[in-house]
Amino acid sequence: MIRHIVFFSARRKEDVEAIRQELSALGRIPHSAHFEVTVNTKVDPMCDQIDLVVYAEFADLDALAAYKAHPIYDQTTLRVRPMRELRYSADVVAEQ
Repeated sequence: MIRHIVFFSARRKEDVEAIRQELSALGRIPHSAHFEVTVNTKVDPMCDQIDLVVYAEFADLDALAAYKAHPIYDQTTLRVRPMRELRYSADVVAEQ
């Protein structure tokens, strides 16, 4: 299983909800076994720059590649990129 984790921060704090809504469209891409977009609670003071987290699970690297090749992925990227400041991502192989 591949865990896909992406952290975002908004350029303007008033855009956090708009970014969340745009990123939620990625959940319509059929290749993930699990998908969610959540707002960071910012409980940890060392992580107060991150506003949103995308977490998805994929059966394998091929499913992740198909997800990233889907037209919704490109459309969402085009809409979110102007509103975001930071974007950090990690794709890790996880034991079930």
